[in-house]
Parts: sequence; structure tokens; C-alpha cells
Amino acid sequence: MPRLSATTPFIHPECEITESSFGAFVEIGKGSRVAHSYFGDYSYCDRYADIANAQIGKFANIAAFSRIGATDHPLQTAACHHFLYRSADYWDDTTRDEAFFALRHARIAHIGHDTWIGAGAMIKPEVTLGHGAVVAAGAVVTKDVAPYTIVAGTPAKVLRLRQPPKIAERLIALAWWDWPHDRLRATLDDFRMLHAEAFLDKYEG
Repeated sequence: MPRLSATTPFIHPECEITESSFGAFVEIGKGSRVAHSYFGDYSYCDRYADIANAQIGKFANIAAFSRIGATDHPLQTAACHHFLYRSADYWDDTTRDEAFFALRHARIAHIGHDTWIGAGAMIKPEVTLGHGAVVAAGAVVTKDVAPYTIVAGTPAKVLRLRQPPKIAERLIALAWWDWPHDRLRATLDDFRMLHAEAFLDKYEG
């Protein structure tokens, strides 16, 4: 019997899940924290990922200790400590700054389909990773990443293309990530054996 389910996410022990939802065949690794986020079908994160305010597409591969939507502190004020907005943790005659949290939750990171985020990488708020993009381990992504592009470094910069632009366009148009589960199984051997262009030649149209 398959380990993953179309109806219930596989959430490992010691996870903290807050106001988040999950598609089919999703897995959340041990000790991960997921808040105010959505995982598309077949996406997963490995151990101790920290994900907040993120919309994650289908078939996203998120490695251990990565962070998506890493929250910022205010820099324009006299202090940047969270006593400014978590004030009720320090005094009983005040409340937390709900406007600050509302702004934080609105700064969504968008992760495309068939993406790969390497171990220990960080994706900042409001960044978009295009479909098929790859982020190297330890990278800090502060700007949008084009589809099927590999980035690395701090801050992340383009390393090379994962696929040539014309192949990338054809893959996006094919949108295999929207295929039903049974069709994915029926074409599994071709996914395993064929290079992208040969796969496209066989399944386009």
C-alpha cells in the first residue's frame, strides 16, 4: 500500500502546523513548522523546514532546514526587536500589533510547480520561484527566479539554466503537473527514461 495518501497529508512527528492546507500526496518532514501556507499536490518538505506565508505549487521538492517566507523585523523604527509587535508577551496592559502581523501575512512567497529548494536555502517574502526553478543549498533568494533557472549563492544569482528556454516553454505549456494520478502512473517509465525534449515530442498535442 502506498505510504502517501490523496486525502490526508503525511505529517511527521514534532511539526507545528498553523492555518495551513495541503493538497494530495503531501508530506511534511519531522520537526517542520508550516504557517499560513498552502502545499499543492505531491509537494513535500524534508526535516525542520520553516515555511510561512507561502503558496507552494505542485511537485515542489523542499529540502531539510530550508526556510520559505522568512519573516522580517522592522528596520525603520528605533528598535527592531519583537517587543514592538509581540508586546503582550512583555506587558499585561497592551496587545500585539495586529497591523504588523497582517502585513507580514500578506507578503506571500510563491513557489512554482516542479521546483527544488536545496538544504538550508532561504526564500524571502514576496519572492516568486518560476515553474521548474532550482535553488542551490544554502542560497538566499531575494529576487524572483525565472522558470527552469538554477540559482546559487548569497544573495542568489543565476548559475545556469535547467532547460533551454524553448524546452522550458514547452514544459510549461504541457503542464504535466496537472495530469491525473493514473496518467502519471501510466507514463512513469517515460518520466524515468526520456530526456525532456523526447518526453515533449511524445506527449505534446
